Amino acid sequence: MRLAGHSCPTVAAAYGMTRRALLALYPDTLPERGAIRTDFRADRLSGVTGVIASVVTLITGATHDTGFKGLAGRFDRRKRMYFLADIGEEIRFTRLDTGAAVDVRAELQGVPFAPQTPALLQKCLDGTASAEEATAFRDGWQERVRKLLLEHGDDPEVFVLRPVARASIPA
Repeated sequence: MRLAGHSCPTVAAAYGMTRRALLALYPDTLPERGAIRTDFRADRLSGVTGVIASVVTLITGATHDTGFKGLAGRFDRRKRMYFLADIGEEIRFTRLDTGAAVDVRAELQGVPFAPQTPALLQKCLDGTASAEEATAFRDGWQERVRKLLLEHGDDPEVFVLRPVARASIPA
């Protein structure tokens, strides 16, 4: 979470989706950084897709058109991340060596905020929150992050995974 620059439910969900996908694709071995293609259903500028993609990049090494160019024609991690893909879920992770793939999405409504959190967020944003309210907001916000990571990290209802039939990997 520190590498992402902040701690929030979106960053926790990005980590959780990536973790679940890599566990499914590499059940008996460590994933190979840079050997995974990622496809996002949304455009990289819509909603929180860019934030999620940044977390996925940190873990997998996959990048769109920036990132590590490789050495002597090997280990290039560019052109491993694509957007506006015609896929079933939010993100598809594909092993480049085997073609095995999984689609994943996060159902964050399964881990709701404390009831007062949205109202406290609005007060923090408009500058009317007291110090106690700001603390209560931060605590509620981070409690949801904690629950996503520690209580629901393996919850198939929160991090929904769908295997994809093996197919040729698009260029």
